[in-house]
Amino acid sequence: MIQGNKYLDTILNELALHWPKNRIINIVCHGHSVPAGYFATPFVNTFSAYPHLLHKMIKERFPYAVTNVIVTAIGGENSVSGEVRFERDVLSHRPDVLIIDYSLNDRSVGLEAAEKAWCSMIEKALEQNIKVILCTPTWDNSYYSQNEKWEKLAAHAEQVRALADRYSVGLADSFRAFEKHISEPTDLAKYLSHVNHPSLAGHELVAEEIAKYFVAR
Repeated sequence: MIQGNKYLDTILNELALHWPKNRIINIVCHGHSVPAGYFATPFVNTFSAYPHLLHKMIKERFPYAVTNVIVTAIGGENSVSGEVRFERDVLSHRPDVLIIDYSLNDRSVGLEAAEKAWCSMIEKALEQNIKVILCTPTWDNSYYSQNEKWEKLAAHAEQVRALADRYSVGLADSFRAFEKHISEPTDLAKYLSHVNHPSLAGHELVAEEIAKYFVAR
């Protein structure tokens, strides 16, 4: 795992360029319902979801940049399905930066299948010199019961951290960001809009984690 602005050094240099030397920088958010913007299903709150919040943060830090934040996320999808459409729906946008967020739904396919799918997407992106940032999962209401579902979520979070280390790519540790802000079970209500979808406050935590890589120049 590479932290801070060193990982995106070349991208940040380009974001800081003025016209006519600048170019379009594409950032793709690939994953499930959270980056897709689902709040209380079926309501989709696009402009309060972290891809849009991240876009605003980047533009505040790089006012001369031309950026697209493209969302290829699908509600209810897991990484196995996301990998199947990866070349068609993600690589076709020629991203400069790719953000992957699937762990909430990957409990349905298990660690082994999820790891295989994540590795495939990461490797295909790196082959094209795309910078990759992996997201650990946001929390859901299984936190209240601390049951097997919660334990699986924590295991997937740990697997994503291990993948970031293995491939020396970026990590946005949403899981730990939630952990830092929740000391009592009642605290979680502020960060959830649904059983498994973040509220605006929850999305802000994720956007801030990703934005740590986009340091103003």
